[in-house]
Amino acid sequence: MTGTRSEPDFGGVVSQENGDQAPVDNQFYLALAPFDSFDDVTQLDRYRPLPDNWIIAVADVSQSTEAIQQGRYREVNTAGAAVLAAVSNALPDLQFPFTFGGDGASFAAPGAYSSIIKDTLAKTAAWAGDALGLVLRVAIIPVADIRARHLDVLVARFAPSSNVTYAMFAGGGLAWAERELKNGRYAVPRAPFGETADLTGLSCQFAPISAKHGVILSLIIIPRDDPTSFMELIQELLRTLRPYDSGLHPLPANGPLPAWTGAHLGHAIKTGSRNTPLATWAAKCLRAIVARVATLLGVRIGGFHEARFRRELVENTDFRKYDDGLRMTLDCSAELADAIDVRLEEAQRRGACYFGTHRQSAANLTCFVPSPTQANHVHFVDGASGGYAFAALNLKRNIAGGFGPETTR
Repeated sequence: MTGTRSEPDFGGVVSQENGDQAPVDNQFYLALAPFDSFDDVTQLDRYRPLPDNWIIAVADVSQSTEAIQQGRYREVNTAGAAVLAAVSNALPDLQFPFTFGGDGASFAAPGAYSSIIKDTLAKTAAWAGDALGLVLRVAIIPVADIRARHLDVLVARFAPSSNVTYAMFAGGGLAWAERELKNGRYAVPRAPFGETADLTGLSCQFAPISAKHGVILSLIIIPRDDPTSFMELIQELLRTLRPYDSGLHPLPANGPLPAWTGAHLGHAIKTGSRNTPLATWAAKCLRAIVARVATLLGVRIGGFHEARFRRELVENTDFRKYDDGLRMTLDCSAELADAIDVRLEEAQRRGACYFGTHRQSAANLTCFVPSPTQANHVHFVDGASGGYAFAALNLKRNIAGGFGPETTR
């Protein structure tokens, strides 16, 4: 990878003492060489096993399907991204691998930070309950427990731009950890009412992003019986999509427009309160007007360069990922979505995979921006009316429909 990389606040190196313990080794993730071709997610030589003394943390919104059906997809996405923002702010010098799943998030970290992470996640769950009315389930699992199940957690670094990297996960351990969470094991209880995490930099300020080609396709594919056949399927699918690559990104080239509404989310992030004063709503509308004018005119506001930020935003967005399976949020035609479904149905019948898709007309963007004047901001995209949560529901239906026992998330 060429160019100078400026990692987000999910990154950095520390050599601090943690109580009586020796300095924590935070070099593991930084030492992984990033790759910039997404096709390489299927190359297992890109991945390295997590250190034995690390932990996996997983979180998801309980009953997210019902919340999304009530039109609360932005709240659900915000709760999932809040997990990563809170831990990043609690451990600002730690580089850790993470992944956003729409209605939740997962990450790995040195076990020496377990107490800080547990406290932070408990406070994040309390915030989600108190400010958003959502139940955020959290679990922390030692990597040693995963390996005792003859699974592993392998990590690679994908660089969608020269500004940020996102973690890719393989080995089956992350999917097992998420199942343990949903089965109520390794649970971290929420903090008492009124306690909250530091969510500085978290935002949901952009309007839903309409599909350019007709469909925003949320897609999840996981392995079934034969790992080799599964990887061959993923390679074939990525080759099939390559001619469409420039148009598959769900964001327009010049970035999304600011939202007119959603002040309640910004207020909840800043104050932990559901109640949004009228003045906050008015200020939100005024900021949206100013931002849209700045976007159209390409002008600076203070030290902030709107056009550059929006270009970096598009480059930094995580619309493709691999976490024990392929997840993508694609802007495509109905015909291409049909062709993908047909190909995956055939692969599922012959035992290569399980899959779930969901179609909608727009995408939603949730952001973590430590500094709007730096290039290392990260952005999490999901479908705006179901997204990964509904794709996962359809995945479970496919499994329950006679393809085999449910072993997925």
